[in-house]
Amino acid sequence: MVQDIAIKTDNVCFRKKRYYSPSEGKTYTAPLPLGYEGQFGPMVKAWIIVWYFALTMTEPKIMAFLEAIGIFISAGKVSEIIHSQIGKLHPEKEAIYEAGIGSTPGQQIDDTNLRVNGRNCYTHIVCNPFYTAYFTKPHKDRLTVLQILWGDRPLTYGINDLALAYWEQSGLSSGKREGLAALLSPEQRLSEPEFRKLLEEEGPQLGPQQYKWVLEGAAIAAYHTQTEFPIVLLLLCDDAKQFKRITEILALCWVHEGRHYKKLTPAFDHHAQLLDEFLTEFWAFYHQLAAYQQAPTPAEQARLSTEFDRLFATVTGYQYLDDRIAQTRAKKKELLVVLDHPQTPLHNNDAELGARRQKPKQNISFGPRTEAGAKIWDTGLTLVATAAKLGVNIFDYICDRVSGTNKMPGLAGMIELKGAEYRLNLSAQSEPP
Repeated sequence: MVQDIAIKTDNVCFRKKRYYSPSEGKTYTAPLPLGYEGQFGPMVKAWIIVWYFALTMTEPKIMAFLEAIGIFISAGKVSEIIHSQIGKLHPEKEAIYEAGIGSTPGQQIDDTNLRVNGRNCYTHIVCNPFYTAYFTKPHKDRLTVLQILWGDRPLTYGINDLALAYWEQSGLSSGKREGLAALLSPEQRLSEPEFRKLLEEEGPQLGPQQYKWVLEGAAIAAYHTQTEFPIVLLLLCDDAKQFKRITEILALCWVHEGRHYKKLTPAFDHHAQLLDEFLTEFWAFYHQLAAYQQAPTPAEQARLSTEFDRLFATVTGYQYLDDRIAQTRAKKKELLVVLDHPQTPLHNNDAELGARRQKPKQNISFGPRTEAGAKIWDTGLTLVATAAKLGVNIFDYICDRVSGTNKMPGLAGMIELKGAEYRLNLSAQSEPP
């Protein structure tokens, strides 16, 4: 059995009938079949999109390949096909993300640098086992993360007990909290321009940091009391501060925590040996947590909690290592979320792999040149990554959408089915998600 490949062009001359209506004074021309718009058919358009996003080919390489097989196309046309066809799929990306957020109570998040027209921006990756979504933004602060988790829609602001608790924890004085509480009733919601105007005209005097705390607390309070978009219960991430205090539960990645120890550079052999010995125990404990996920019991939960206290109370005499151990000990609650919620992964490698999917494209293309181009990247990468997780052939899917036949079920619908199955499996277990 010998496998081979045959590539050939398929040039079609369409003869469209035309009819003249004397009573209406109009001429009617028969339309082309679905997917045939302009001088390139749906297969060419689908392959261009797959090559660009799934195989990370550059536009010049795509053009060179097409010309080598007898399809003559300009660089501008390749770019136009990518933008126009993916632009039609922005609503599909939005549906994928909403279905993905609603499919599991926990989500993973990470971010990576991206230059847009020479300006530093950040691509945020949100995912779970059923989807991966990309969002490129100018910032990576807490309000940006919240906006993304809220369906990438404009933030609204409210003042209730959640906001007051956030401000108290941030360090805002009781007098300023009382002044802010008098501005709005708990059920009122304002847009960002309205809320900023209210603060300037009627709010207490605030410094720049206090003003930021007020915006964050009011936005988080509105997010957790809204019903228009699924609320993320648990966020799994690294230790970056912008991810904290947004969700009810924060889980930290053990792999990221382990990297802090790998950054230590002991100058003496004895210190290097102490570091190696501690890391051996560190990863042994990690594997115990992984085994617990497969068969969680109250007794094992208590034992692992005690073992964590023992391990991270270690004093080696190597000052930098001891400081690092103490910092890990302070994160016990976030690192041991898995004991209460065994379905929570011990690492956010899934989100990191999503970031790595984008990097080769960034390395060969240097980044998009417009905000619209960045949005095209986000949608294309979301479709490719999500189709891979769902076992969908990305070429078949893109071809189905480009041709306009829409016979294949949407990725969002598949995610909803997976999410329903996931929740059904959880209901039969003793531990909640």
